[in-house]
Amino acid sequence: MVEVGRLRPEDRDGWEVLFRGYIDFYRRVEPAEMYEQAWREFQNGSRMHALGARIDGRLVGIAHFFPHPSTSAPATDVCYLQDLFTAPDVRGQGVGRALIAAVAGWARDRGCGRLYWNTHESNTIARRLYDAVAENKGFLKYQIDL
Repeated sequence: MVEVGRLRPEDRDGWEVLFRGYIDFYRRVEPAEMYEQAWREFQNGSRMHALGARIDGRLVGIAHFFPHPSTSAPATDVCYLQDLFTAPDVRGQGVGRALIAAVAGWARDRGCGRLYWNTHESNTIARRLYDAVAENKGFLKYQIDL
């Protein structure tokens, strides 16, 4: 059974292993300070938020997200699911689905009008889940690194 909840201080090491797995998947390299800053933000819980998924007490998945205003939904915020990652040995056991549902519940409880996320087009395994739980609106992502 998958249990989802806030990350606890004792999750720090396991969280970083999972977050590094996410960063590695997208072939990125981030400085150690980025992990420290993100952990502080998640523990503070005011701007950025994180949930962890556990199976038999072991942290096996993470979701990072934050609400923000939207010009097309001015009466409500929307919620962006920025990072979602599960340990490779538990994929297919409902961890990603449980994390998405928990983030959606968190956003709904706070009055957000929409939950959305991006993934790389080559992420075919995750996209099967995403196609099952959400609607692909066909948007492409463009980016300028500053």
